[in-house]
Amino acid sequence: MRKQGDYVGELADYIKKNLKKGYTKDSLKFALVNQGHSRLEVEKALKRAEENLVRDAPVLKTKPDITYEVVEPSDAEVKQKPWWKRWFGF
Repeated sequence: MRKQGDYVGELADYIKKNLKKGYTKDSLKFALVNQGHSRLEVEKALKRAEENLVRDAPVLKTKPDITYEVVEPSDAEVKQKPWWKRWFGF
């Protein structure tokens, strides 16, 4: 049975659309194979969808701005009671 048109391309579009919705690759692969699609065609479609997503991803041209902040120790340090006051409960 011959498939009409670009069958792998249609599967790739379907996978790409559902990856954007938040589905995982494994769940889509499992669902498509269970629906009767060939495992080889699903693998090809996954690869093509990943290539399309990578190609469409924006390229970051700016570097992040890193700032440093020096935190001074506080003057209100907790002073520990002498051992004999702790021992005798003073």
